[in-house]
Amino acid sequence: MFIKKDKFSKAPVFDYMIVGLGNPGKKYEFTKHNAGFLCIDLLAQNLGTKIDRLKFKSLMGDVRINSKRCLLLKPQTFMNLSGEAVRDAAQFYNIPPEKIIVIFDDISLEPGKLRIRRKGSDGGHNGIKSIIYQLQSDAFPRIKLGIGAKPHPEFDLADWVLEPFSKEALKKLRSAADNACSAVELMVEGKIDEAMSKYNS
Repeated sequence: MFIKKDKFSKAPVFDYMIVGLGNPGKKYEFTKHNAGFLCIDLLAQNLGTKIDRLKFKSLMGDVRINSKRCLLLKPQTFMNLSGEAVRDAAQFYNIPPEKIIVIFDDISLEPGKLRIRRKGSDGGHNGIKSIIYQLQSDAFPRIKLGIGAKPHPEFDLADWVLEPFSKEALKKLRSAADNACSAVELMVEGKIDEAMSKYNS
């Protein structure tokens, strides 16, 4: 299914695809569920590029990180269908799951914390669930950004993740996103163990 394109192929060859998860539209811009979008926007800003080309139900960007050519992707499908966008881009550019880095929010981590994993289950995250289903694989590395747990068990999860960040939580997310951007630079060089050792919290 995923075959590296040769030099005669019309499609560019990407070493990695880096996906930030979130919901499109101003209404959701600074909500907790958009931590992945906010992080990949910061990454693009740091690298002097933009994620603004619409293709495969996504906004896309093309950038070099060190020696690697990377596709930056922000699915515009809304969170629960993120996998459709990731699948379409991965199939077109023949990018295997292990070369797809997904950045997303995690309620099990406090704001300011992040956790890098090589692969794993969806952990109850609908965006990750969709990607696993569409790729038929959970073997993609991911960076989880902490948004904090619900204030009490009865609080509706959807309401919680769609709430805007407080100023303090947004400041902590920025710190975690800075670390995530540095981690991505290591991960695309095949140094995921170093990234985990340095940035997992």
